[in-house]
Amino acid sequence: MNGELLLDTNAVLRLFADDPAVHGRLAQCSRLLLSVIVLGELYYGAKKSTRVEENLKRIARLLAEGVVVQNDAATAYEYGMIRNELRLKGQPIPENDLWLAALARQHHLVLLSRDAHFTFVDGLRLESW
Repeated sequence: MNGELLLDTNAVLRLFADDPAVHGRLAQCSRLLLSVIVLGELYYGAKKSTRVEENLKRIARLLAEGVVVQNDAATAYEYGMIRNELRLKGQPIPENDLWLAALARQHHLVLLSRDAHFTFVDGLRLESW
């Protein structure tokens, strides 16, 4: 999986909005990589939206096109390391983003996101659009 893109929730939402910059960047990748963390955020957003069924169908299409990268014990190790590194720096980030950063760092993936707080994570390869 080295060098591939892992999508943050904000990247998926821009993909759903047909953002040409995100579509262009993803066209350069051989496959879409997703995390269960992002999927959970998407399902939550779909259920609280006014277009529940439409949004659930979008997620289903995304899942049909993408690959879900699973969390495991090595992800938990990275999570613990990152959380402690950020604690020592005094730069905490949201819990779900800690897990996403851990997954990306574990697999040497580039994280596609617009969240600036990911820059606090040492060794995380980050890209915006």
